[in-house]
Amino acid sequence: QLQLVESGGGLVQPGESLTLSCTASGSTLDDYTVVWFREGPGKDREGVSCISSRDGTYYTDSVKGRFIIYRDNSKNTVYLQMNSLHTEDTATYLCAAQYKLQFSYCVSPGYYDSWGQGIQVTVSS
Repeated sequence: QLQLVESGGGLVQPGESLTLSCTASGSTLDDYTVVWFREGPGKDREGVSCISSRDGTYYTDSVKGRFIIYRDNSKNTVYLQMNSLHTEDTATYLCAAQYKLQFSYCVSPGYYDSWGQGIQVTVSS
């Protein structure tokens, strides 16, 4: 069974950068679609970015041009590089993965069986 662990969160100031990692065990991520969701204070869960097994990518409008999602299959890890962070990016970030998920469903949480525990990102001056 695939298990996911997020790391790399923390407290940063507006304009700074942070890179989150989603590392898998129990299986390789090569054939998985992986997504990053976030849950901000008083907000619904939002699909931030996802990457397909063929490295197709999606970004929600609010992070386009600032965030980059990529995978390193040798490390069984998907990364979310977050640049020019805004206070509105403050949230708990969760990664999820699903084997050969059709990419058009990549930000639909109901399609994912494997989830990380979540990690806090706080952007504040």
